[in-house]
Amino acid sequence: MSVTYLKKAARQSTSDAGETRETVQNILTEIEHGGEEAARKYADKFDRYGGNIVLTRDEIEAASARLSQQLKDDIRFAHDNVRRFAEAQKETIRDFQTEIQPGLILGQKAIPCNAAGCYAPGGRYSHVASALMTVTTAKVAGCGHISVCSPPRPGVGLNPAIVYTADLCGADQILALGGVQGIAAMAFGLFGLPQADILVGPGNQFVAEAKRLLFGRVGIDMFAGPTDSLILADRTADPEIVAWDLVGQAEHGYNSPVWLVTDDRALAEKVLSRVPELIATLPELNGKNAADAWRDYAEVVVCDTREEMAATSDRYAPEHLTVQAQDLDWWLNRLSCYGSLFLGEETTVAFGDKASGTNHVLPTSGAARYTGGLSVHKYMKLVTWQRATREGAKPIAEATARISRLEGMEGHARTADIRLAKYFPDEQFDLTAQEVPA
Repeated sequence: MSVTYLKKAARQSTSDAGETRETVQNILTEIEHGGEEAARKYADKFDRYGGNIVLTRDEIEAASARLSQQLKDDIRFAHDNVRRFAEAQKETIRDFQTEIQPGLILGQKAIPCNAAGCYAPGGRYSHVASALMTVTTAKVAGCGHISVCSPPRPGVGLNPAIVYTADLCGADQILALGGVQGIAAMAFGLFGLPQADILVGPGNQFVAEAKRLLFGRVGIDMFAGPTDSLILADRTADPEIVAWDLVGQAEHGYNSPVWLVTDDRALAEKVLSRVPELIATLPELNGKNAADAWRDYAEVVVCDTREEMAATSDRYAPEHLTVQAQDLDWWLNRLSCYGSLFLGEETTVAFGDKASGTNHVLPTSGAARYTGGLSVHKYMKLVTWQRATREGAKPIAEATARISRLEGMEGHARTADIRLAKYFPDEQFDLTAQEVPA
């Protein structure tokens, strides 16, 4: 068995958080102390937009009126898919109670966050789909208030498609505010917003760093780095489709890795030849992003067996994982480290990014080894509760007292002692710490 690299990445993809941390921290600190005035200052500096920050109902309706009926229908189609999948996810969490010991009942409740803050990028690309993914799932989860921030275009305002989408999906307030100042406004509760319990959504390195610095004070969906994608392909795969799927994901940005892992060298060589040709057909900016990503971060790996291919994929733990190979059920059961899985050439990452229903806010930079992506579950707290009869509390109190004393926590032990003394005054209990064998 062997692994051969026909193309090796010249650089390793990393986020720029280290370079931007001081800048972001200074902005957050100034906005926290200076409030709305400081946020407006940074909006003027970075967004260069002088209109309303909080959109009025008239402005929302005016933005919606600018869209074609076909675009509205497409957005509604995608929203319906995302909503129905989120509703199905929510059904997998249920409240329950169980009698662990006679007279001792434990339970679980799923409680949604009160306030969610959603960020929808609107700079180089206006991510309508990000509003779909973040707002819809928060709404299905049952969050009490949902705010959306998106950067306006200088002198123009918010992209009307983002406005329409956020409103359709259930946003309570929509703010024309981008970058760190948008994240800060939601986190600190500016412009009439409640303080967010959780901040979600993709963004540039400044947005990602702001969320990272605020984590702990608020929840976040995940620490996000550059998007990445891996394709597993065997001899049955169509090299033209494989090549386009790699190019389509490389256009995200200059540092967005794409990887091909195959057991067919001929396929790999065809794809290696074809990708640069396809990149050359893209619009200028898209093509530059894809060309830089392909040159510096792409890898093409040839393995001997499909098991070796699967093991290689699990080591990468890609954000997006596509399988274009025979026996899709085998791959579904074997693969374990990915953000979202796309089985067969009839589906592709772009489907999940835009309209199929699974969420596109996913773990990057190998984080799929230990976490999944944004879902309705992310907005919900799984909390526990318990109650007991006095007889049910008796053995728990005895064990608690002895374990607490073993740990040297006498105050803990006495909270058990006092209950035993009250509930069972005529009984004697050995509540001393048990010796631990040397």
